[in-house]
Amino acid sequence: MTSARSDLLLVALVLTIAMAFVRAERWQYLLAPLGPTRFRVALRTTIIGFAASYVLPARVGEVLRPYLLARSERLPATAVFATIIVERLLDLLAVIILLVAFFLFFRSGEAEAAPALYRAVWLGAAAIAPVGVGILLAMFVMAGHPERVHGLVLGIERVLPRRLAQALASFMKTFAEGLAVMRRPSRVVWAIGWSMVLWLAIAAQLWLLIRAFDIALPFGGSFLVTAILVVGVAVPTPGGVGGTHEALRLSLTSFYGADNDAAVGAAIVQHGVNFVPYLLLGFLFLMQDGLNMTKLREMTASAREVAS
Repeated sequence: MTSARSDLLLVALVLTIAMAFVRAERWQYLLAPLGPTRFRVALRTTIIGFAASYVLPARVGEVLRPYLLARSERLPATAVFATIIVERLLDLLAVIILLVAFFLFFRSGEAEAAPALYRAVWLGAAAIAPVGVGILLAMFVMAGHPERVHGLVLGIERVLPRRLAQALASFMKTFAEGLAVMRRPSRVVWAIGWSMVLWLAIAAQLWLLIRAFDIALPFGGSFLVTAILVVGVAVPTPGGVGGTHEALRLSLTSFYGADNDAAVGAAIVQHGVNFVPYLLLGFLFLMQDGLNMTKLREMTASAREVAS
């Protein structure tokens, strides 16, 4: 770690901050059909949400940030929460697109270096891609017919108590309204475009970090490593510790013959470069808003009630 190139690490750190702005811009674009929102609020709540996910269990930031923005901008919280679901779907599609690009244009000797791991990645992409497209189509249908969704859910009155069925139907209608960006294919294309900008920046940042440790990773190879890193991030550990580190270490040593110590060092620094800026800025914004951990937990509980 002490021998890593500081200039490349500095550029990677700048990209971390830039990615927060891209995330906020994309989110504001998804929120536009619901009503006007301020970029400043989208940026602050995005950073607070990521910081909360790092220090609180169960990725609560994904529920907390739509709650905070909805409260600040006077939008329906359930509809705002729906835009987070759209974000995650767009992220999935962007990662799949990058992975397909790697398989078609950038692969070199990865399959021969680690055939079992390479096959697992290929099969995983092949399985997840149609699921992502299917969810996208389902959201498109829901977004275009919120009243029909409301009516269909009301049909469960035959099974559930009337009050509960009505509450669930109202939730689903508001949730479908939050998918308004999906009603126009042109807006979906623009949203996917923003997602590609974001994930290309993520891949570039990862490539810079790894090159800083003198590991011979081609830029196209960062698409493959990014996809494996996403799997590591999905492991439910506090602050993403462990899963991300092992995913990066495994991919670098298996596919690109990296020294194990260099790969571990890159994994630790990669986590810190992504973790520390959001954490520091997130708690700065919380203090500016007069919030502490106790209030944050209380707000998280309220956000979960709204989301459920």
